Amino acid sequence: MSQIKVVMSHPQAIAQCKKFLQKNNLEVQPCYDTAGAAKLLTEAKTAGVAVIAGKKCADIYGLSILKENIEDFPSNQTRFLILARKAKSQGDKCSIVFSIKHQPGTLCQVLRLFSEHNINLTRIESRPDKAHPGEYFFLLDFEGSRREAKIKKILNQVKKQAHFFRFLGCYRKIRPQIPAKS
Repeated sequence: MSQIKVVMSHPQAIAQCKKFLQKNNLEVQPCYDTAGAAKLLTEAKTAGVAVIAGKKCADIYGLSILKENIEDFPSNQTRFLILARKAKSQGDKCSIVFSIKHQPGTLCQVLRLFSEHNINLTRIESRPDKAHPGEYFFLLDFEGSRREAKIKKILNQVKKQAHFFRFLGCYRKIRPQIPAKS
């Protein structure tokens, strides 16, 4: 580790390991993705350079793992998605994005639909609508499957209230893993 001066990786991976990088006074070089950084390191064979990537990248590119568990928060989990035109309907967690009238109570009305049907919301995030200042898109993750009758009913009601609605898909929930102690 002492000979490493530069670390390459995706900006998100760099941000999630900020304390380690600062503590070790390492220069960072953002890359398009973690696997791309690993491939670049393998091809360049530059001394004093390392990458932040997953174990799979180490296996694929024949790299040695110098240090594990360098993330700032051990419970942090990054989820990678596969996007397609047709949304998957299987899984035990779903994501939607929608926009509604920007007035008091409208978001509460949408959220109440989930509460009334005992559906657990796991994330809600707002993003400004760049085309309409003062308006917002809401990204909502919830437990359940699009195949369930009550989920279908809720989604239809959200669609009726929304200016814009998109079902992003279903996927399996992350099962919490207890990090190994080093």
